[in-house]
Amino acid sequence: MARSVSAEKSRRTSAVLVTAGMIFTVGSALGFQHIGGYTPCALCLLQRDPYYYAIPVGILAIAASLFKLPVWIVRSALILVGLAMLIGAGLGIYHSGVEWGFWPGPVTCATGSPSITTNAGSLLGDLNAIKPPSCNDAALRVLGLSFAGWNVIASIVLAGIAFFGASRRQA
Repeated sequence: MARSVSAEKSRRTSAVLVTAGMIFTVGSALGFQHIGGYTPCALCLLQRDPYYYAIPVGILAIAASLFKLPVWIVRSALILVGLAMLIGAGLGIYHSGVEWGFWPGPVTCATGSPSITTNAGSLLGDLNAIKPPSCNDAALRVLGLSFAGWNVIASIVLAGIAFFGASRRQA
């Protein structure tokens, strides 16, 4: 009995950690955008999608664990979160490769521009005039990694936490 309680607690802890980590990661990206003034490129925005889809699934895993729903629900939700984070890591690797010039970016990426206006009076006119930044140029590098590179690391760590929680078997 003690082993099943331990496995249940591991799954719940993993669900909480991975969900909090996803919220922190995408929240940081939104903070850099809205507070720091970094305008995201098309690939930056695309890398957020796995988080937007996986956060509700992580919340479901937490709720299923708290309400003691069948174990397969918690494990399945954690597996889905882990898979979403692996997709996020893949998108980050692709974007990092574009930034380092290893391969070309999508043709939909613009060639660069200043940041988006915050003047509501000229917003409609600026929608046609202002283009998002190029996917080829990293807006910021910290310890040699761009936002995309850091997303790869975060996504892999979060996937590991999710898969660890899903692997805890009931005795």
